[in-house]
Amino acid sequence: MITFTNVSKVYPNGTKALNDVNINIEKGEFVFIVGASGAGKSTFLKLIMKEEEPSSGFITVNETNITKMKRRKVPYLRRTMGIVFQDFRLIDKMSVFDNVAFAMRVIGAKPKAVKKRVNYILGLVGLKEKAHCRPAELSGGEQQRVSLARALVNNPSIIIADEPTGNIDPEMSFEIIELLNEINKQGTTIIVVTHEHDLVQKFKNRVIEIQGGEVISDSGTVEEKAEVPIEISEKELLEMHSDDENITDYDENEIPSSRKIVTEVFVDGEAGEE
Repeated sequence: MITFTNVSKVYPNGTKALNDVNINIEKGEFVFIVGASGAGKSTFLKLIMKEEEPSSGFITVNETNITKMKRRKVPYLRRTMGIVFQDFRLIDKMSVFDNVAFAMRVIGAKPKAVKKRVNYILGLVGLKEKAHCRPAELSGGEQQRVSLARALVNNPSIIIADEPTGNIDPEMSFEIIELLNEINKQGTTIIVVTHEHDLVQKFKNRVIEIQGGEVISDSGTVEEKAEVPIEISEKELLEMHSDDENITDYDENEIPSSRKIVTEVFVDGEAGEE
């Protein structure tokens, strides 16, 4: 599903973030990416999401060589991914329901499909009773679950979680990883970047350690997971998505500048933030 072949990344200032990295992540795996700050973990994620380009080597995602992918196709690549951020990135003025629904509305999903899917996903993460609450009324762990729900709602094949437990307490951290494990059992590929080795040791998943831009250890693949989508039918997919060229009208002024959503995760457009 994701393959790095002799990938190196050197930034314009001369910083070598990755050096000749070879990694293969199969469909349905759960992989922890660990390493100290500055090891190259963030660059690894940015290359997968095509926020950065490799200096050498090539990268494939879903059997597509994204190294030479044209910019106009990048938004469609990112629609196959769900991103969970450390700082949640929820929209304060919106309810829990609308924060999750936002990810569907901006790609043209129909109202009926939005209501059905969002309610299902909120139930999956244990927040259906909090649907009408605002983010400020939730605990840190609950806010992270909203972020996870938003990442899941468009049925991505890959979930990328960047330090998802960094702003929550240890008990909630365990619950978030446990929830990701349950999602993984249904066939979704999970990649979690973390520095919390104690948490990683509690779960029997593959661990890749990056140090100084190089892979210094890889525990190997874990048992194959069933390739079962998160309870979404072909009919529901058709109901969810209108023509890919269309995006429903949405008031961009509703998004406070202090709580930006990464544009490329949710909508078509050039790289950058909205």
